[in-house]
Amino acid sequence: MEFFAIARTKRDGQTIQEQVTVARMGEYCDTIVTLDGDDDAGTIGTVWGEFPVQRQIIRGGVRFALTTCPNALAWTITTGFPPAPDDVVIHGTINRTEHDEDFIESIVEFLEAWRLGLETVQA
Repeated sequence: MEFFAIARTKRDGQTIQEQVTVARMGEYCDTIVTLDGDDDAGTIGTVWGEFPVQRQIIRGGVRFALTTCPNALAWTITTGFPPAPDDVVIHGTINRTEHDEDFIESIVEFLEAWRLGLETVQA
């Protein structure tokens, strides 16, 4: 399944890559507690529990993945591409075509928290 949120902010890809790190996740998403981490890897606490997380630099931004998540939750934070090339797109995925409504709602809320944080924290 796919999920999207659009942050109305003018960050460019390089700024996203420099600032949105594992160590700084909690600044951008108030539903995350970084338990241990550096720029590219660590352990975070989420509404779903504790997970190892990895960050990759990708074209236009970054990709995060919860490496032991049973639903393979991953999300990207990018700019310069559809559906909103002038803004920042938060795109989340899980490896299921269906899931229970509470879990789906928690993912929507997770992406919304990222959107609010990216719009609030100064670049």
